Amino acid sequence: MWQTKRFNELTVTDLYQLLALRSQIFVVDQQRIYQDPDGRDQNAIHIFNRDEKGDVVAYARVFLKDNLVSFGRVATSAKVRGQGLGGQLLDKIMQTIQQKFPGKPIEIEAQVQVEDFYKRVGFVSEGEPFIYKSTPHIKMVHGAM
Repeated sequence: MWQTKRFNELTVTDLYQLLALRSQIFVVDQQRIYQDPDGRDQNAIHIFNRDEKGDVVAYARVFLKDNLVSFGRVATSAKVRGQGLGGQLLDKIMQTIQQKFPGKPIEIEAQVQVEDFYKRVGFVSEGEPFIYKSTPHIKMVHGAM
């Protein structure tokens, strides 16, 4: 079941599970050492899905960044990959942006290996790849919705 919550609406269990999923994907699986909580969570809208056991298996956060809207920490658990949940998550992200931030252009910093994933919903790459937290990223933009 998909849920969308602001930070102060998250339960302790929600917060624990989404941070655990992010840590598993972005720190353990990708072998990067960095502090995941970065100060953006408190002002973000958190989008996530739970499996039949109640575990968070897909997650992203949407937030304002200057006069733009952005999103990140897009993650799906290894146990559900290949089932279309990532595409559903991206659709939920775009719906949330359209509902909560109409008229704002979108800018993200995507990992290069998933650049085509974002292009399928109209994102365009800008500039050259750069290294962010030891991983190649690319700036991508999308017009206001």
